[in-house]
Amino acid sequence: MCQLEVPEARLGLNSPDPLVREAFLMAHDYIDYVTKGGADGTMGPAPTACTAALRHAGDELLTRFPIFFRRWPRVFQDVTENTACPMLMSILDEHFFPPVPGGRRRDLAWSAVLSVYVLAGQMALHCQERGMLAVLPQLKECVGAYVDRVICPEIRDRGGWTGFVSRFGEKQDLEGQLKKACWWTLLALAISIITYFFIKRMA
Repeated sequence: MCQLEVPEARLGLNSPDPLVREAFLMAHDYIDYVTKGGADGTMGPAPTACTAALRHAGDELLTRFPIFFRRWPRVFQDVTENTACPMLMSILDEHFFPPVPGGRRRDLAWSAVLSVYVLAGQMALHCQERGMLAVLPQLKECVGAYVDRVICPEIRDRGGWTGFVSRFGEKQDLEGQLKKACWWTLLALAISIITYFFIKRMA
């Protein structure tokens, strides 16, 4: 099971910190959304502006850049119930928010934040399709805790989640926004991650 490395008082959907609460809510809502059929499924309306923006941006990525999604099953093919969370955390650390000299992490990009949740959704779908339903609650908590630990401090400095909603909310021209902000980043990340795992497997 994923080990959550944040104080108990800050954990989960009941956190007293609204910024952290939103991070966990986005993880819970998006994983539920993609595993219940997405826009064509049984989910009701998104509970907040952030979760609505995340659902919409994830759908846009799937529709416009399907090549990004087709590659993940190869990366996840050896995932088990015990390795799903650690593998997801490892991918995020190595490819999305690697430390830079001095111990800092790279400057936050909203497209990278989106990618964290989208990748978690793909992992959740993979686990669901292979009957590992017990992993889904763990993934929600792992992703929420990761965003809390790695991303929320910088989001707090930027004034909260409003920038995410401005960038990816449905009222925006998401086609142009996503093409500009995400396409090359996501494609390069997908290629690098897949290459990394193939090389690692062959070693």
